[in-house]
Amino acid sequence: MSRYVRIQNQTRGTIVAERCRVARSLRERVVGLLRTPEPPRGDGLLIERTQSIHMFLMRYAIDAAFLDRRGRVTRCIPGLRPWQVVWWARGARDCIELGVGSLEASATRAGDQLVVEPVG
Repeated sequence: MSRYVRIQNQTRGTIVAERCRVARSLRERVVGLLRTPEPPRGDGLLIERTQSIHMFLMRYAIDAAFLDRRGRVTRCIPGLRPWQVVWWARGARDCIELGVGSLEASATRAGDQLVVEPVG
């Protein structure tokens, strides 16, 4: 069963995602957002234990933010288009995939501290 989290940008005092599904298993991490509708602002997918992502077979663009083990943003990629690949995000442990415009709306930048909280 999927777990959901809320992601807050502690540095900027903004909300990055109100409801973000967590991908833990290998299958969940590989499938990611494939076969899902485009996530609206406030929704997303937190992929645990990945330093790279691909957009193969995706039908829409996303925003992506990579985090280190302490929740600090190591890299932001707004508007990542279908069929693109992020081969490696140095220092990252996890990746958040969000609807396009989410990084700008939350003013999230590399170096920001994010807090991940469980949603009941």
